[in-house]
Amino acid sequence: MTRMDGPALPALLYVEDDAEIAALTVEVLADSYTVDHATDGEVALRMALDHRYDVMVIDRRLPGMDGVALVKAVRTAHITTPVLMLTALGTVDDRVTGLDGGANDYLVKPFDYDELLARLRALRRAFRADGARRRLGEWSFSPQAQAVYDPSGFRVALTATESALLELLSTSPEHVFSREEIVRAVFHEGDTTGSVDTYVHYVRRKTTPDMIETVRARGYRAGMPS
Repeated sequence: MTRMDGPALPALLYVEDDAEIAALTVEVLADSYTVDHATDGEVALRMALDHRYDVMVIDRRLPGMDGVALVKAVRTAHITTPVLMLTALGTVDDRVTGLDGGANDYLVKPFDYDELLARLRALRRAFRADGARRRLGEWSFSPQAQAVYDPSGFRVALTATESALLELLSTSPEHVFSREEIVRAVFHEGDTTGSVDTYVHYVRRKTTPDMIETVRARGYRAGMPS
């Protein structure tokens, strides 16, 4: 559950079918993350497609769809969220299979919870660093510089709010963000969904109408401007 006396905790998707392990792990993770728990791969995939997560922890062996297949499906959907894979199999081949499938790191069971939390912090730091430039069609976006660059390399400065909006959308480009989701993630308490439409207009006016795509009756997602 999100703490009420501070900023929202980062969102984590945890996929584990062992009830005893899951209960203990969720309890530990909940101090640092808002945790969504799934017990099989197919349910987890729907959750990953429907919600934005800051990090995912996925067990290698799952019913319905195993962890490697799940990570491959997430990457096929162009979701770049960092993934830590848990495995009871410590062989090199198993680790390589998980990493080649799209996982960013792995941890062998049984594991120490302090190490799990440290690995997750490291993954998120690396993800933020790697996300310095994001491709949006022929344009590129730099969250750190709060700017976008057109195909010729011309720099277009963004305000902090415009940059935060584009950063949210570009993190999960296949996900359609509702206006309510965007308000919670980008804007201040008391702002309305009308603020979302206003800033979408600002970004499009500075760049190209294709920079942000409108999905009728659902919300917005990152476009692929040419």
